Amino acid sequence: MGNNTVSMKFLFDLFPVLCFFAVYWVSDIYTATVAAILATIAQVAWLRLRKKRIEPVLWVSLALIVVFGGLTLFLQDKRFIMWKPTVLYWIFAGALAVSATMFRKNLIRAMLAKEIRLPEPVWARLNWSWVAFFILMGCANLYVAFNFEEPTWVKFKLIGGTGLMLLFVAAQALFLARHIQEESKP
Repeated sequence: MGNNTVSMKFLFDLFPVLCFFAVYWVSDIYTATVAAILATIAQVAWLRLRKKRIEPVLWVSLALIVVFGGLTLFLQDKRFIMWKPTVLYWIFAGALAVSATMFRKNLIRAMLAKEIRLPEPVWARLNWSWVAFFILMGCANLYVAFNFEEPTWVKFKLIGGTGLMLLFVAAQALFLARHIQEESKP
């Protein structure tokens, strides 16, 4: 995948969060929640119209934003939208852990094996490091959501969450660089 394609996918994936953030700063958390719901629905519709595959992660995200965002709006209780990132992170952690332990399938390897070759123990460490990261991100989100003011949580959701993800990916790249196996030349 080229850098341009990766950049566009990253922005596409961040679209609902960016919409939430932009609308929040000109309105309130409830209007921003509507924007995030509509942005996620628009993502799915766009992919459907273009006859592109909709990744399971996007389906999960859509379900969570509709449920937690819907509860936020219906009950006028912002705690539901504040829980949504944590639930998403913990679903990711659970999927990686359950897949590895119960089904002996490493989902990180399944996603990246076409791009890079690694020894099996490295794949396992990579998978479990993502499990730990997602668990910690979920905890961090709850800590910020329920111990700081709402604007701080919104900033953390965009800047802190995205920044920590980028730092973690960069650390993973440095770790992987030491372990990537070169293709044997004929």
